[in-house]
Amino acid sequence: MSESTNERRRFQRIAFDASTEIAQGDQRWTVELHDLSLKGLLVQRPENWNGDVSQPFDAHVHLSPDVHVRMEATLARDEGGLLGFECRHIDLDSVSHLRRLVELNLGDEDLLERELTSLGEA
Repeated sequence: MSESTNERRRFQRIAFDASTEIAQGDQRWTVELHDLSLKGLLVQRPENWNGDVSQPFDAHVHLSPDVHVRMEATLARDEGGLLGFECRHIDLDSVSHLRRLVELNLGDEDLLERELTSLGEA
């Protein structure tokens, strides 16, 4: 990743292995999660991918049997076998779970607060 891309990134990506599904209408794709952030997620492009990029997707990340993150997202990029989704809507429970995951992985409360502030500005 270029230095300018790193400078523009306001949200730290957290590498995480969790059961993840992308859905659109009646279609469902089980995907391999590469990472996620307060602003979206990056997944391996499934072989049978035929999503409509003009329509939103629902992303479901199962952090544990009882903890799920659900977000409405749009496809921001499709390159190198990876799909990058940008969060457009997330419910309060999901953002609370995701915030805790980011907090535990960043280990820096100031950085987390900056990300939360940026999320509110986006």
